[in-house]
Amino acid sequence: MPFRPEPAVQPGRAGRTGVLLCNLGTPDAPTPAATRRYLAEFLSDRRVVEIPPVVWKPILHGAVLRTRPAQSAARYKSIWLPEGSPLMVWSKRQATMLRGYLGERGHSVSVRLAMRYGQPSIASQLDELKARGCTRILVVPMYPQYSGTTTASVIDAVGAWARRTRHVPELRFVNRFHDDPGYIRALARLVHHHWQSHGRPGRLVMSFHGVPERTRTMGDPYVDECLETARLLAGRLALKQDEWVVSFQSRFGKARWVEPATQATLEDLGRAGVPRVDVICPGFTADCLETLEEIAMENRDAFLAAGGREFHYIPCLNDHPSWLAALAEIVQTHLQGWPTRGRPAAE
Repeated sequence: MPFRPEPAVQPGRAGRTGVLLCNLGTPDAPTPAATRRYLAEFLSDRRVVEIPPVVWKPILHGAVLRTRPAQSAARYKSIWLPEGSPLMVWSKRQATMLRGYLGERGHSVSVRLAMRYGQPSIASQLDELKARGCTRILVVPMYPQYSGTTTASVIDAVGAWARRTRHVPELRFVNRFHDDPGYIRALARLVHHHWQSHGRPGRLVMSFHGVPERTRTMGDPYVDECLETARLLAGRLALKQDEWVVSFQSRFGKARWVEPATQATLEDLGRAGVPRVDVICPGFTADCLETLEEIAMENRDAFLAAGGREFHYIPCLNDHPSWLAALAEIVQTHLQGWPTRGRPAAE
């Protein structure tokens, strides 16, 4: 692929510093056509589906993309907000608020939001940061726990952009923050605030996005980092061992996935006579389809049908002040050594 023409860089001119927040992505609309475009990109990523393309592509285009888009579109429609996709709405607020939090700390940086799949793309936002004069860019995948299926995929996309860029800026990545004290503290405050208003449950279920068991045996640290996040959060909440449980959601396909599964866990708790469960999803920094529809609707119904009496979903970090303060601290730490001081520039 040939390099694209770029404006000449003026020697001696101080460049700006940029921050690029990256989340997974979302369809542009809750329609089968938009969902099909999104799923085609998402499920074509070799990081997400590690089946050889010669085997997977006929399945993807001959079966999955013929049936799944309509089903997924209906699920997205059930959670869609007037402003758009919840993931996009919350992610935009996070980017805007992060810029303000950093500005209050004296950092003049450009902050942009990108989605790994869908729009705005990582490449387009890196182009935008370069156009604003950024010669240093910190890339922040909004996944607390590192996984090849998520964090590494963001790195792949940045690398693909760099391969066709003549003058590549300095790049840094935040690979993980699963054990960051501010992140854990923000999660604990979410739970405490919920309990102050609604009382305590019989069990706190910490549900993380699942991955195939094979990824763990191949050396992916994701599951272990999920377990460490859960352990730290339980410790921060001073929970006893029988007051909390970890589970994994969002299974796809026939491969063996890490266990225990969230829905099966909730059904077991309902049958065991646990009257109330609260569910929090620490691996998601913004509410999305997997939290609002899968957990707060589908899994709620499964728990109640199994004999449970009361189900509470604790929303994601979203725009909680404790989380934005923690995110600003994470970013500030990774910006060390780069010039960021000065008058804030208009965004």
